[in-house]
Amino acid sequence: MSTCQRAFSGSPYETQFGFARAVREGDRIIVSGTGPVEDDGTSTNGDAAAQAARCCELIVRAIEELGGSATDVVRTRMFLTDFDDQAAVGEVHARFFGEAKPAATMVGCAWLCRKEWKVEIEAEAIVQG
Repeated sequence: MSTCQRAFSGSPYETQFGFARAVREGDRIIVSGTGPVEDDGTSTNGDAAAQAARCCELIVRAIEELGGSATDVVRTRMFLTDFDDQAAVGEVHARFFGEAKPAATMVGCAWLCRKEWKVEIEAEAIVQG
């Protein structure tokens, strides 16, 4: 029997594709790739920085729901559709996770789940204590 805890953000893809926003097993929290989805299911308007901020807000919300915090983040992966957005997304990442200084990867990709998305981010945390 699994002792996993799960968090859901309300993204329409969680039901459609059958996944949780985040899963906690023991002291480890794994957060799914998180796109810029508003609470009503629409995409976040704005540039890559605005979309990255929304992704990070959803990630932190899921981690907190499962008993962790942004300072527990040990790994992030950022997926960008435009090379020129890396500095802006990196600045947002630093604002949310700079204190934790996780191992991080930023990669370019051809597309994300919705055409208007410029960024998607996933994270892993290890809850201390």
